[in-house]
Amino acid sequence: MLGFELDFWDYATFATFALAGVAVLVILVWIAGLPGRIAISRKHPDAEAVNIMGYAGFIPLVPWVQAFIWAFKPTDIIDIRRFPTEEAREIDANIARLKGQAEPEPSKQPPVANPTSGDDGKA
Repeated sequence: MLGFELDFWDYATFATFALAGVAVLVILVWIAGLPGRIAISRKHPDAEAVNIMGYAGFIPLVPWVQAFIWAFKPTDIIDIRRFPTEEAREIDANIARLKGQAEPEPSKQPPVANPTSGDDGKA
């Protein structure tokens, strides 16, 4: 049909191109997930959002760069709806869920009194 016969070297060339294409795709997927993996390893409170933004923003590239920067954002901000120990437990549970691990057991610490409610914890 082509006017010549395909031999071993032609098929080896096709296989090499196919492997190179698969390798490029694997590398691109690895790079797209990099902000999420960084956020998870740094126990970022918004690790899931950073992960999604890393994959979804890879094609237009600008959102991926924002996700990459966001993954390195300092994570010392505390949600005012929770106390610091509750926030730390919630972040640990989310990170464990994102890693596919079992959630850590809650510690047996007594509840902390709310300083803004006037309750000093005394009966």
